[in-house]
Amino acid sequence: MAEASPLRYVALGDSQTEGLGDGDDTTGLRGCADRLAEQLALHHPGVLYANLAVRGRLAGQVREGQLAPALALRPDLATVVAGVNDLLRPRFDPDETAAHLEAMFAALTGAGARVATVTFPDIGRLVPLARPLGSRVTALNARIRLAADRHGVALADTARHPVVTDPRLWSEDRLHAGPRGHALIAASVAHALGLPGADDSWTRPLPGPGAAPRTVAGELRWAHAFLSPWLARRVRGRSSGTDRTAKRPALLPVTPASDPAPAPLAPPRQHGGSVR
Repeated sequence: MAEASPLRYVALGDSQTEGLGDGDDTTGLRGCADRLAEQLALHHPGVLYANLAVRGRLAGQVREGQLAPALALRPDLATVVAGVNDLLRPRFDPDETAAHLEAMFAALTGAGARVATVTFPDIGRLVPLARPLGSRVTALNARIRLAADRHGVALADTARHPVVTDPRLWSEDRLHAGPRGHALIAASVAHALGLPGADDSWTRPLPGPGAAPRTVAGELRWAHAFLSPWLARRVRGRSSGTDRTAKRPALLPVTPASDPAPAPLAPPRQHGGSVR
């Protein structure tokens, strides 16, 4: 009897999918998509994984630059996560952003792939200066939920759970998840897909004391270290992803990790499930 073909997983998106905040450009980035691939490898030996994400990309740029290469890889599973960079632009249009996401959902599911996506936390809870963007996040999330439902896309609705804005999950720049946050995102998508061993433990508050209160001095240091460079790039018409390409454009084997969902997540309750 012929052996079954290995599961093919392709990740599309921006910096979160690329893995910023979980490792660095010197030692290498891991990130939520890598962590999900490692979790898939526990149950699908020989899984092949490509990550086409590039930091700084808008949803339309993800669609234009990543969708065709993703389809060419004939994925069984694809994750599509984009839209936060759109939220930060002055002329943000939630309908336009969601339309790009839905077009990717339609094309990938139409090609036979199982697709998963996420909703986004209110970044105003992490960056006080971003509080006026809360209505934008709400509007985009509502459209993502509708589009996911129309196309049978597995939705990790992280926005509905307060834990996702716990500062301990986020990197120093407050716009990218840290290692603990990337582990939580991977766990949420695994749960949405019904992977074996995945459950809703990612929705629970983190154990232990919370993050220390922020101070004026700390906010000034953050603005100098992270906000000022971001504004400077906007003035120059550049993004963090200018001149960058995907870190893993080809389907390659994945080694199961010993810690696909490390310590901060509560111990899971076991149950079965599969990608398909």
